[in-house]
Amino acid sequence: MNAENILNLLPNLKQLSTCHESLAFECNADDLLAYAKKLNEQLSLESLACLAGMDFGEDKENRFGVVYTFFSHSKKFYVRFTVYCKDSENPILPSIASVYKSADWQEREAYDMIGIVFENHPDLRRILMWDSYPWHPLRKDFPIEGKEAPLPDSFVGNEDVLEIGPAAIEGGPFYSQCGEPLQAQREPRSRAK
Repeated sequence: MNAENILNLLPNLKQLSTCHESLAFECNADDLLAYAKKLNEQLSLESLACLAGMDFGEDKENRFGVVYTFFSHSKKFYVRFTVYCKDSENPILPSIASVYKSADWQEREAYDMIGIVFENHPDLRRILMWDSYPWHPLRKDFPIEGKEAPLPDSFVGNEDVLEIGPAAIEGGPFYSQCGEPLQAQREPRSRAK
């Protein structure tokens, strides 16, 4: 599969350059659902491998979006779509859960953590935070130390058990500064013997 084949079938896509020659495109939100159906039915991209809600920053014209990674099990290739929300104040994209069942929980996570609403989702509600939680903690303007929030009724009587402190900016198995070796490579337990 090559970019030309995909662009012939899906003409409104804009090809993106990547550092590892993968098939990556920018897709308009209005075309997303129809194009997802064509990827599945005509290009054998049977699986949505990943959906990542993105906050590109308050200074960007299109602050919010989603990066979709589709995979063909039969032909062994990936295609990535970047789709931007038209409105930063009210980020909305169409749900593709009707085409890719794996989008269901992934769209719920993007809604919960970033605040992107997926139109026509079968059950759009929070998946990680409690229902009354007022913020979206993976937005770039959310402080790393968190915010005080009213706890749900299920926490009544357990308030003393929960102590939240600031998260360390450095550390953890997945955090590495640019140009440094991966944190996992510095971890003695991960080295091959």
